[in-house]
Amino acid sequence: MLIVHKYGGSSVAHASRIKQVAARVWQARREGNDVVVVVSAMGDTTDDLIALAGQVTAEPGKREMDQLLSTGEQVSIALLTMALQALGADAVSLTGRQAGIATDGVYGKAAITGIDTGRLRDELAAGRIAVVAGFQGLAPNGDVTTLGRGGSDTTAVALAIALRADRCEIFTDVEGVYTADPRVVPEAKKLPLISYDEMLELASLGAVVLHPRSVELAKLHGLPLVVRSSFNNKPGTFVRGDSGMERTHLVSGVAHDLNVAKVGLFDVLDQPGIAHRLFAALAAEQVNVDMIIQGATRNGQNDIAFTVKRDDLKRALAAVEAIKEAVGAKGYTYDDHVGKVSIVGAGMVTRPGVAAAMFEALAAEGINIEMISTSEIKVSCIVKEAEVPRAVRALHRRFGLDALGK
Repeated sequence: MLIVHKYGGSSVAHASRIKQVAARVWQARREGNDVVVVVSAMGDTTDDLIALAGQVTAEPGKREMDQLLSTGEQVSIALLTMALQALGADAVSLTGRQAGIATDGVYGKAAITGIDTGRLRDELAAGRIAVVAGFQGLAPNGDVTTLGRGGSDTTAVALAIALRADRCEIFTDVEGVYTADPRVVPEAKKLPLISYDEMLELASLGAVVLHPRSVELAKLHGLPLVVRSSFNNKPGTFVRGDSGMERTHLVSGVAHDLNVAKVGLFDVLDQPGIAHRLFAALAAEQVNVDMIIQGATRNGQNDIAFTVKRDDLKRALAAVEAIKEAVGAKGYTYDDHVGKVSIVGAGMVTRPGVAAAMFEALAAEGINIEMISTSEIKVSCIVKEAEVPRAVRALHRRFGLDALGK
């Protein structure tokens, strides 16, 4: 059996944890499995490197940032390989380039375009454990590129697919996927199963246990995923095509995201092509837009509001400033003290009234809703940042998630 393991930064935060990971990986190899391991940078290394760059310059170049940030994973793979070798394992560390991971040329947010598995297959055929740096690959021009925050999950899933692995196990500092963040809702319950679609929505809406791109890839190729703790051997959460949750619960989980900012433009021209010009300008700055609301037309004008990640707000505002006259906007405003709360569940698609119940629960807490977005299996609301924890707890209670498993 071929297994891909992925260990996040908290799992390899210091030497003793690296030794624990090595013992787990070596056990999997001794059980007769071929093993590929993907690791993130140690602990807060990536944040520390970003801060270090900020001490050198206020505007670090994107190419050089990728050169810098990619070093974090290279430290992890070398140390983990040393720990494996100390246990008697035959192991080899590989950077993204050495592992054959090709990406496009978008610094900081690169996408994997292909994987040449030749080197990896040779190492596995020789009986070695391959330890691969997550989060990075090689652009067509030969430059190192990084995949963005959470990119090591995507690396692991992409390698598992390319190698036709039997499963991909994501090891983290929690025991699986929960109905809400246990730090916000102590009563949150671990889900034994969750569907790809539900997991994709939760991951996209702020549940940080898996990166959305990794779930999307796994769903596309039907790759079995398991989310487990790196600190114990308890069963984790299986991510698959059908969770079965809709048979008993309308809502499987409540997610929240504080990395949100709201931007609004006033009195935009109500003409064909205006929305295209606005959002094309944002796309040109590599700004991903989430929720969009367009107000009712009045006197040939309307208002447009949208949300972006706070990390992208500076670039979003620069794009808006450059395009505002072209779209006829009389002005714009922004708010970076908001958050998003969401409910997710496959059961919503066949049951009316779920959104109304959500709004009722928030109203009972005196929480005002600023924006709303829906899909077949989720409803999201923008509220004030300070009210997010209270909103999450209220929704968790309202949809019976506190009692799940009792």
